[in-house]
Order: sequence, then C-alpha cells, then structure tokens
Amino acid sequence: MSHLLKLCTVKELKTVYGIPYSRQHIWRRDEEGTFPHRVILGQCRVAYRCVEIEAWLADPVGWSKRAAESHLL
Repeated sequence: MSHLLKLCTVKELKTVYGIPYSRQHIWRRDEEGTFPHRVILGQCRVAYRCVEIEAWLADPVGWSKRAAESHLL
C-alpha cells in the first residue's frame, strides 16, 4: 500500500497503474464521481492520491459507492 500523501500524475496513471483512459475520460469520470478526485497543485498541474487510485483499481464499481458514502459522513 502507498503512503497516504503520495501523489501520482496522469502520466503515472498510465505507466505505473496501467489505466488506459485518456485525460479527458479520467476527468469526465472524476466529475461523475466514478473515479478518484484530482488534487489541483497549480494552474496547469493536477495529481491523484495513490491510495485512492489503488482502492479504485481493487474495486472500480464498489469504489464509487464507498466514496459517495464517505462524503456524506
């Protein structure tokens, strides 16, 4: 498991985690709530929490349900 504060870029989503989605598709899924939310680092720079990406990879369908429930608490 990754450190809680470790971040990965969109490029690393593809190279390290093997996520085949385009940047636009990732952002659409983020807006829909079916992909971990991005962390805005600057005006033109975003990243994702590695822990959330690993949780999403373990259970993509169940992840969105758990994420929605955790935001309600």
